[in-house]
Amino acid sequence: MNLIRRGTTPLSSYRPGGMEDQFGRMFENMFQDFFAPLTQGRWAGEDVGMPRLDVTETEKTFEVKAEMPGVKKEDVNVSIDGQRVTIEGECQQANEQRQGEQVVYSERSTRKYQRSFTLPTEVDDTSAQARLEDGVLLLSLPKKQGGTARKLTIQ
Repeated sequence: MNLIRRGTTPLSSYRPGGMEDQFGRMFENMFQDFFAPLTQGRWAGEDVGMPRLDVTETEKTFEVKAEMPGVKKEDVNVSIDGQRVTIEGECQQANEQRQGEQVVYSERSTRKYQRSFTLPTEVDDTSAQARLEDGVLLLSLPKKQGGTARKLTIQ
């Protein structure tokens, strides 16, 4: 399992104000809900699924549970870029039946998972943790501690 830290870019550091942020989240959720049935099946010729998520917020962290059945921890990538979290994984299975030296039945399948979402506050990627238990990816994403506001003296 890889946890990838992304560098900050001018776009990732841009955080709109209250009204724009709420509108942006509402707009993003509307499109995700609208296109969700299309992304559950085949997308661009590949079998890509969106893992189901449970996100809970505590005072200091976001706890994320993502269902990724059949995926091994070596095949999971989690990247964090400010408020955006991206989860990717791949599951490969092979089934073969033989009678002596002859192959009677052979089947292979690949399933990819990909999900990207934005959290309300930035994540401290240096202390984020991830583990995979029984096909469920568990992320503990600490909130980045914001600096205290400072009043400037106008000269």
